Amino acid sequence: MMGVVTVDSAELAQKSGVTYDALGLSVGADDAYLTLRGLRTLDVRLARHQTNALAVAEYLARHADVARVYYPALAQDPGHALWRRDFSGASGLVSFAFGNPDPTAASRFIDALQYFSIGASWGGYESLALEASPERLAEHSFWQQGAGKSSVVRLHLGLESPLDLIGDLDRAFAATRDALRRSA
Repeated sequence: MMGVVTVDSAELAQKSGVTYDALGLSVGADDAYLTLRGLRTLDVRLARHQTNALAVAEYLARHADVARVYYPALAQDPGHALWRRDFSGASGLVSFAFGNPDPTAASRFIDALQYFSIGASWGGYESLALEASPERLAEHSFWQQGAGKSSVVRLHLGLESPLDLIGDLDRAFAATRDALRRSA
């Protein structure tokens, strides 16, 4: 992670310089090189994230085990018109809620994934999965009305082949159904 602080007065420049010196904030040559190198391929990587996310979101929207997909670039998403008005692209983040209300569905599903690692990211090269608890983070009426009682999985779609990712999701859904059936 890298950032910059800009100021418009000598006084603020002096104050931020004191903080900079006190905290030892500086960018090493390798960090600067890697940042510049990453910027050169950013547009290609973001396009692939969006393509993969849309392919996976469309797959999830058709899947019998999925109650809802959360991805505003998806045409049937309730926020799609707003997204279309304000954005020209989408990220690689997709979330979905299971149709089965079993609270262990998400963790079983994530355990069954092979291509996806466990973790949170936004823009990295590898696909990741994480159990989400939006009801703890958001006070939207959707969650307060109990509509969000299903297990929710948050996916970050990386740069892998979308066919490989969808195949992995398919296997994980089958494994989750089998595990839930055996435990019932």
